[in-house]
Formats: sequence, structure tokens, C-alpha cells
Amino acid sequence: MARSRSSTTRLLYTLRSSIYPSSRSPAPPSPITALLHLQRHYSAAPSLREKDDKEPWWKESMDKVRNIGISAHIDSGKTTLTERVLFYTGRIHEIHEVRGKDGVGAKMDSMELEREKGITIQSAATYCTWKDYQINIIDTPGHVDFTIEVERALRVLDGAILVFCSVGGVQSQSITVDRQMKRYEVPRVAFINKLDRMGADPWKVLNQARKKLRHHSAAVQIPIGLEEDFQGLVDLVQLKAYYFRGSSGEKVETEEIPADMLAMATEKRRELIESVSDVDDQLAELFLSDEPISSADLEAAIRRATIARKFIPVFMGSAFKNKGVQPLLDGVLCYLPNPLEVDNFALDQSNKEEKVKLSGTPAGRMVALAFKLEERQFGQLTYLRIYEGILRKGDFITNINTGKKIKVSKLGRMHSDSMEDIQEAHAGQIVAVFGLDCASGDTFTDGSVKYTMTSMSVPEPVVSLAVSPVSKDSGKQFSKALNRFQREDPTFRVGLDPESGQTIISGMGELHLEVYVERIKREYKVDATVGKPRVNFRETITQRAEFDYLHKKQSGGQGQYGRVCGYMEPLPAGSETKFEFDNMMIGQAIPSSFISHIEKGFREAANSGSLIGFPVENIRVVLTDGASHAVDSSELAFRLASIYAFRQCYSKCKPVILEPVMMVELKVPTEFQGTVAGDLNRRKGIIVGNDQEGDDSVVNALVPLNNMFGYSTSLRSMTQGKGEFTMEYKEHAAVSSDVQTQLINAHKPKTTE
Repeated sequence: MARSRSSTTRLLYTLRSSIYPSSRSPAPPSPITALLHLQRHYSAAPSLREKDDKEPWWKESMDKVRNIGISAHIDSGKTTLTERVLFYTGRIHEIHEVRGKDGVGAKMDSMELEREKGITIQSAATYCTWKDYQINIIDTPGHVDFTIEVERALRVLDGAILVFCSVGGVQSQSITVDRQMKRYEVPRVAFINKLDRMGADPWKVLNQARKKLRHHSAAVQIPIGLEEDFQGLVDLVQLKAYYFRGSSGEKVETEEIPADMLAMATEKRRELIESVSDVDDQLAELFLSDEPISSADLEAAIRRATIARKFIPVFMGSAFKNKGVQPLLDGVLCYLPNPLEVDNFALDQSNKEEKVKLSGTPAGRMVALAFKLEERQFGQLTYLRIYEGILRKGDFITNINTGKKIKVSKLGRMHSDSMEDIQEAHAGQIVAVFGLDCASGDTFTDGSVKYTMTSMSVPEPVVSLAVSPVSKDSGKQFSKALNRFQREDPTFRVGLDPESGQTIISGMGELHLEVYVERIKREYKVDATVGKPRVNFRETITQRAEFDYLHKKQSGGQGQYGRVCGYMEPLPAGSETKFEFDNMMIGQAIPSSFISHIEKGFREAANSGSLIGFPVENIRVVLTDGASHAVDSSELAFRLASIYAFRQCYSKCKPVILEPVMMVELKVPTEFQGTVAGDLNRRKGIIVGNDQEGDDSVVNALVPLNNMFGYSTSLRSMTQGKGEFTMEYKEHAAVSSDVQTQLINAHKPKTTE
């Protein structure tokens, strides 16, 4: 005992002398004195260790990361803007246009098909450096057929740039993209592009954003001249004028505000301060007390309000004419959040999917989400967003969705379609990994936690096509292509038509499926024959009806016996589920082990309605009674009884056919408005809105998808090629009785053959 006490004393004495080497005390201190010295050393003395606690090694590195997306309506100039960003940040050394005469195409449109059509199909991911900040950019498609790509990109972003065309203004896809950004709570800045075009009016666009998108926004810049006279910008925060000189606008020259613009700049700055004061208390105090508001105060207030998603600063420029891109990049650094300023939640699978807030720091456990897959020459390339922890090359990570453990053999940063090898990446970064076998939306961790990131909402496909390879030898490549596209894109579905045995592909629109058929041809060298597009109808019931069905079969040996009684009724409008089964039986007329097979039978029968063979939706089946036999009742007997009961009762419920109705937005010169409106009426469309934009009429209409095939050709011929339209799925609605009769008659010959 004495020996152990003296050894403790010696240890404490050694510690004390290492802390206070100047102390020349000959006698060892008592243990308590030494402990007090130790405590004082770690609590009171301002040590390096404490300083490290305040500022961890990753703090500065994460402050300088921005994950942003560029989203907008088709043809607003997103890809052109990204191309300029890459040029000014030194990632590329020459500029190519989207539909350039040099035939190279924009860097971010890496797929041959994208360069040809001049639209962005996949969200290419790239990173660049601006003023020591690392910016990860996802260039997202603006065409509504590729909505899932936009959603998937927004899922992993911390901030976004919403691009508007200064002539087109807020268009239908701008509204869709903005709605998606709100759903994923993405802070954003707006950029009004194409100020060099004839008819450019940024103030009209700003008012449209406030009215149509309910944006609380104000301009942080005003243009010096418009259309052909567009020369530069006035920064309302710093009160400086910027001019863009040099062959590609790479030299930004800062000058004083032109004298003739001072009054307008003062007025617009006051408007900006008022808008931000409405949502930021600190700035409101300064504003109300009439104190001068410095540039730093205003900048800090805009940053706070933007990150809190209460305000959207509006930038201006012309990407094509190389004006306004560098100040927009400064705005991304100043106003959009770094990964630490955004709250991300995971679902704990080991605790009934309880929501868990992730720290978002490299100090935590590794959690990453696979948000995009690409098939490359050497295998599958997976894009990961790391939410927490560090991912190193050679690490073993676990796919929580499948439970598989996988080694990270190759880790890299993506620049559109070229990859740069790296050794490790930490929370907040977007990386690409080779050789991960997973599906889009899978979550990976280091194995210590069972977290999954929340699933993305995937819209139902609305158009189907029958496809088959021309030669039978290419069947293997054909199925390989379809399997890969399904893994890459959750909105792309593949099925078999039970009647004809044909392969049916389904997607979000004609262009969506057209692109996939084209990709099968180009990437897998398989020629495919394509049938006529087929609309995905649905069936539903309109009134309640009773069923009482006895299935009885005796064929020597054990027979089949099952009786089910109950009723079917339509679900109330707005129900979350499309099919409900309720067991309201009292007593044990049917053993409980058969109930699940009765439900299975009804669900199976609901997959194909008796009108035109499409799935039945919004239906509730209630089981109230039944009967069973001690020997002859079986799972099969009750499943068959349910199927026949459904068919017997279905016609009594007055079923109707539902068809997909699309929200169509048309922009046509005013002189063609009457012709276009008449054509929409012929297509059984309902016009719900009509606005005037300069010389153009903007018509919004609800039109059945079945009547919209080939519309782009007829619109071009009606408007001499000047009209344009976009459409997106709105809802399934009941068809008129004459259309229902037509559809049923068209379905009958197939079934009687």
C-alpha cells in the first residue's frame, strides 16, 4: 500500500516538474497539491490545446466549401453560365458554346446526344476554385422530362443559383424548379441572364418572381444599359460600378458609379435595405434608427437572411456576352451557406427510423449518399455526397440499404466526364467512387451506425412505349442497357406486356423515352423498334357496392373452398394511399392465417381493371364476413375467391377511366393566339390562364396527355415555328363518357382475339 502511494506521488511530482520546470522544490509535493496544479494547468492556463478545441483543423477548410446547383427553365442559359464559371476559375482554358459552330459543345454537356440537341440531360458534377474557395457545381437539366435529375441534384446541395431569362421571365419550369428547392429547403440566389437580348427587362422578371414564386427578393445589382447598350453593372452593396474588359470579359474593372445613375442606384439601394430589414432584425434596428448602413452591415444581413431562406438576392448579367459572372461568383461565396450552416437529417434504422441530426463535420462517423450513377468504360461510377466524417481511399464502407461491405478502391473529383484522383475527402464534399455496386439513393456509412438519408420523392411515369431489339442476337446488350438505365434513373421503368409479351418502357414524357432509345442505339449499338407511345391510364370506382362470393371446387381429393363477403367503396379525395384493405370481420368465420391471402387476392385483382385492363386506384375493400371449410379451405382458395369477388363487384361500383392531364404552358405571338386556343379546345383542353408578355401571349391550359402526342409539330406549323410549349404532369382525371366508350371498344378486340 505504502509503495503504491509513493509511486503515485513520484508520478505526480514528475508531471508537476514538467509543467513548472523552474520550480526548485527539493521535496516532492503531496498528491493533492500536484493534482490541483494539474487541474489549474488544464483549466486556467490558456493552452494551445484549448485553442485547438475552439478552432478544429477542418473549420477553415469547410468554411471555404460551397456545394451549389444551377437550375432554371430550359434555354435560360444555365450551361452557358456554368461554362463561363469554369473559364474564369481556370478549370477550362477556352470557351465553347452550347450550339457553337466549332462543333465542340459546352464542357458540361459531355454526352454526344446533349451536344447534338443542345439540352442538358444529366447533371454533370464539377468543381472549381475561386478566391481560395472550393465550389462544387452541379449543372442540372431544365427540361421537365428530366425532373428526377434536378431533384436528385437538389437533394445534395447546400445552395443554388436560380437562373431567369430577362426576356422569357418566370416560366413554367422555373416554377417547378423553385417548388423543388422549397421542398428540399435550399437557400438560393437568383441570376437574371441574357440582358443583352432584345426586349430584356430585369425589373419585369423581378416583379414576376415576387408575384408568381412568392419570392421575397430585391436586386443587389443594377445594369448599366440594356440590350445592345449593356456595358456593366452597379453593385448596390459596395456602391461601385463593374466593367468587363478583355476578349472574354476576364478583366473586371472597378470604377465609380456613373453620375447619371447615382439617383437610381440610391433608390434601388434603399429598396434593397428595406426588403432585407423586413426579415433581418439587426439591419431593421439600424434602418429604423436612421443610422448609416455600411457595406459590411448590409452584406452580413443579406447573408443571414439568405441562409435562413427568408430573402433571395438578385444578380444580373449576360453569360453569353461574358458580363456579370465574376460578381455572381463573389455572391455565391458571400451569401450561400457552407456545409456547416445547413441542417441535414438521417433516419436511424436501428431505432424505428427516428430522425437524427447530423453534425456535418469530419469529426463524426462517415455517412454518405449515392445520389447519381453513371456507367463508364471500366464499370459503374457513383457520385457520393459526404454528410459526415472522412472517406479515404482503401476504406471499407457499408451500404445500409443492402448490408454489403465494400472497399473504396478509387476515389476522385469529377470535372464533367474526366476524373481527378484524390486520397481522401471529408464532410461537405462531393466525390466520385469506382466499383460501388449500389442503386441511386443508397446510403453508405463506416459500419458503426445504421443511418439512411431520407428518400427522394419519385414521380410516377406518365408515358409508355413498346420497344424491342431489331435483331435477336442483341437481346443481351438490350437488357443490359435497360437494367443500367433503371438503376441510374428511378423514373424510368421497364415491364412486360402480359398480352403481347413486348418490353414496355415508361417515363416522364416523349423526350425522356426518346433520349433513352437513342442512348441504347449509341452506347450499346442496339437498334430498337419503337411502338406508338401509350398513355398510362388508370381506373377507379365511383360508388359503393357489396360482394358475397363463394369459391367452391371439387375434383377428387382435397377441393377448394372459400367464401368472402364485404363491400368496396371509393377512397376520399386526397388520400395518401391508392388501395386500402380493412378487415372488419367479427369472430373467426375465416381463420386469421388466410386474411393476408385475401388481401393479396384483392390487390392482385386491382392491378388490372375490367374496363381497359389498367390498374385500379383510390379503392377501399372492406371484409365483413366469410366462411371456410376445415379440409378444403386453403390460401389459394381464398386468394381466388378474392379475385373473383373483386371482378363480380367491380362493375356494380360504376367504374370510370382516369387519364393523365398535363399542365401545358404555351408562348406564342399574339396574332396566332386564336388559332392555338381553337386547337387546344379541339384537343379537349381547358384554358386556365392567359397573360400578355410584350408581343407574345402566354397561355396556360390543362390538356389530356392522350391528345398531346405530336403537338410540337402541329404547334410549329400553326405559329410558323415561333411558338414554344412545355408541359408537366398535373393529375389523373376522369375521362368523358364518349372517350370511355371509345377506349373500352378499342380494348375489346384485343381481348377477344
